[in-house]
Parts: sequence; C-alpha cells; structure tokens
Amino acid sequence: MPIGYRSRNSGLRLTDRETPPLEPSRGAPHPYARRVESGWPDEPNDVEPRRVLIVEDDPNLSDVVERYLRRDGFDVELTNNGESGVERALEWLPDLVVLDIMLPGIDGFEVCRRLRAETPIPIVMLTARTDEDDRVLGLELGADDYVTKPFSPRELTARVRAVLRRSAGAVSGMAEGSPLRAGSLEVDPVAHEARRAGLPIHLTAREFELLVHLMRHPRRAFDRAELLESVWGWTYGDAATVTVHVRRLRTKIEDDASAPRHLVTVAGGYRFEP
Repeated sequence: MPIGYRSRNSGLRLTDRETPPLEPSRGAPHPYARRVESGWPDEPNDVEPRRVLIVEDDPNLSDVVERYLRRDGFDVELTNNGESGVERALEWLPDLVVLDIMLPGIDGFEVCRRLRAETPIPIVMLTARTDEDDRVLGLELGADDYVTKPFSPRELTARVRAVLRRSAGAVSGMAEGSPLRAGSLEVDPVAHEARRAGLPIHLTAREFELLVHLMRHPRRAFDRAELLESVWGWTYGDAATVTVHVRRLRTKIEDDASAPRHLVTVAGGYRFEP
C-alpha cells in the first residue's frame, strides 16, 4: 500500500508500514491465545484479554480498527449505531469503548452522556470534526481521549492501551490511604465514593482521580501540564482537558462554583484548599 494512502470514506490514515493485518480464518486461534502461548512478557498468562467495544457506523473503518485491536490481543465487539452501542456496553461491560461522534440515531455525545450516567468505562471518541468546541464537549461529558480523523490505526491502538494503563494505575494508586476530608467534603479512594454534606456526589472516573490527586496534596499549586501528566499520564496534550474537568468538579463539590472555596485557581493552574 503506498505511503500516505487514505481510505476515501473510512477516516483512516495508512502508511506502507501500517497495512491492516490479515483477519484470522474461522477456527484459527484467537490472537490473544497466540500471545499467551508465546509467553509475551507484558501479558501474564492467566490474564483475560481486555474487552473493547467499537461503536462506529463506517464498516471499513471499524473493520480495520477491529483487526488491529485483535492483533494486539484485545477481545473486540462491533456495533454500528448509538442505541445498540449503549445497550451492548451496559450488557457486556467492556474495559473501553471506542466511540464515533457521527452515528445514526443518537450521536456519540448522547451515547457518552448515557454511559457516564451508569458506568466509569473509559471512552475514546472519534470524530471528523476539528472544532475545539466539539473536543471540549466530549471532554465535558467524560471522554478520556479524543482522536481526530483521519488517524493511524496503530496510533489509535496505542491510545487505547495508554488510556487503559492510566485507568488501571489510577485505581491502584487511589486504593492507598484513608478517606480524605475537607469541610463537608469526604472522599474515600478505596470505596471510590465522594460525599458532600453526607450526600453522594456522582463523579466520572477522571473527575474522581483529579479530585483525589489534588486532595492528597493540599495547598500545593499544580500547573495544567503537571496535572495532565500526573492524572492523565500525558506528557503532552490539550490543557483545556484539565480546565474542563476542574470546571465540572467545581459544580459538584463547591457551594458556589463561581467563587470556589476548595478548588482555587492559581497562575497557570490550580490548588486545593482544605
């Protein structure tokens, strides 16, 4: 395949090094089984493959992405519209959802909104749009990453792995220590619960991780780049990601989000006041 070839309708960007892997024939061992048999060092032999649900109406794109993810050891399912995406995600409970924005029926934003109301499953959103407002909306709704078409399937696979690593690392890290308290706010990292004045607060997984990180370092100022690396695991990225999550947190933990008492703004970043 020539360098720089792009499927006209799929939104994929393929190079001569990124020829889609051949799909295993029926009856052939699952790619993950071959990884276990070969004893790949990064996957313990008794670990089940991570589940990824792809919600995408373009069959060319979803087919190529599925092949790459399966080749990398993931258990993959496909669905091609928003309603079935929500239904299958809540039934199958995948480890991550790859979610297109432009879908028939309900769009990806609504799918993300519905999933976030029920579960903290990580979400990587796909879009052909480049408008910053769309990226911000996706992040506000709780998406963990955002990939713009055309994209490389290898890059998407790497991003899926990165999001899963961040999620696993955040869970293990948050399990340390006693509940955190500040005024009427109480956060239990072990139980993954947050309460204000005794009432439960609904936080997305990333909002919870950000709040725990800041509460564990009271009165310490973090710039946005530090928070991106510490909470998201990104060494580079859009600082608007942090801004959006802080804004959403304030509406949930502060008495007055416009005059925050706990989550205050400092030059270039934020600080938590107990």
